[in-house]
Amino acid sequence: MTLRTKWVLAVGAVMLCAAAAFAQRGGRSRAADYESDFNFDKEGEFHFLRLEYTDYQRRGFGFVSRRGQASGWWAQDYPDAENHFTYGINRLTRINAAEPKHVGLISPDKDPLQPNIFDYPWIYATQAGYIDFSKEEMERLGDYLKRGGFLMTDDFYGDQEWRVFEDIVHQAIPGQDIEETTEADQMMHVHYDIQDKDRTFIPGDRHLYGGRIQQPGTPSWHKVLDSKGHVVIALNFQTDMGDAWEFADAPFYPSEMTTLAYHYGINYIIYAMTH
Repeated sequence: MTLRTKWVLAVGAVMLCAAAAFAQRGGRSRAADYESDFNFDKEGEFHFLRLEYTDYQRRGFGFVSRRGQASGWWAQDYPDAENHFTYGINRLTRINAAEPKHVGLISPDKDPLQPNIFDYPWIYATQAGYIDFSKEEMERLGDYLKRGGFLMTDDFYGDQEWRVFEDIVHQAIPGQDIEETTEADQMMHVHYDIQDKDRTFIPGDRHLYGGRIQQPGTPSWHKVLDSKGHVVIALNFQTDMGDAWEFADAPFYPSEMTTLAYHYGINYIIYAMTH
């Protein structure tokens, strides 16, 4: 059964307010002054599903966001990014977005209580240039995409990291190439109208210095199609939407960048759920 059921989504005409601070803070503190926990429904029609994976280059245990600690690049910005973004989805659309989840392509202990990726139309992978999938995981990803799943990738940079993910694409869905996303793509207009002028670098907090943005490379947006011409992978290269979601409440982070990251993310989700 395809994941792309024609869901009826009446999207509310609400102006984006994601950058309004929930609590004032003077800097990039980790946990002590973090806002109250979000209270999401346990179950709903949509869950932000973060993809776990083994690192190509090992990341040690430590902070991955202001209050999150984990081992592995898969967890970068967890759980702040998905909490803020899920809150935004509920506020800006009629989608009933429930609590975010995270899961690997294959549960190591086959735990039936773990989320099954085939139950979710959209998954998110950050630091895509550090992914090291096994052969079984590669086949599982290919099966997920062929059955109508959608993968959003984010926050990877440079030729080496590009080649790592490009190899994953060619192994998971042989015969399908990475193409440039253009303004003409339906995905860019399914809810928000994203134009060529919006192809701008979305910085991580590490790229902000003294009120200026230090850009590490030229950002670009790409897609991979299935055999029917539907987008199944959205690649956000040399840009950091995860940080824009994570710091949606932080006074130091540019609000216009959070706005743009919300526009991209919501468009990807609605496209995945309706095509």
